[in-house]
Amino acid sequence: MKENFDKSEKLKSKKEIELLFSKGSSISKYPIRLVYKKTVFGEPVTIKAAVSVSKRNFKKAVDRNHIKRLLREGYRKNKYLVPNTTHQFSFMFLYSGKEMPEYSLIESKLKGILKKFIEQEILSDKT
Repeated sequence: MKENFDKSEKLKSKKEIELLFSKGSSISKYPIRLVYKKTVFGEPVTIKAAVSVSKRNFKKAVDRNHIKRLLREGYRKNKYLVPNTTHQFSFMFLYSGKEMPEYSLIESKLKGILKKFIEQEILSDKT
């Protein structure tokens, strides 16, 4: 599987993001929270993802951008954990910590969240 994060895999639709927060479910592993929702895109992409960092916790744009880069890289390297399904999902990764993270922390938490997501979705598909 390719380890790239193409433009088609990025969640950019304002309408879709609003729906994600109003009707989506979430999984947390401090300091990262995943908000996700089953959806339908007009493209052959399984998951569209976005990242966000609170301006309240990180006043400097440089710090927020650095954390967003770490989140995107962690997702890009570990998105293979989510198997290809017939369903399509919207993902939003939120960083809620107050301290500057290391990449190793981000990667381990993202792996945990993606594994938890798979468990929840497999259980919900079987019922």
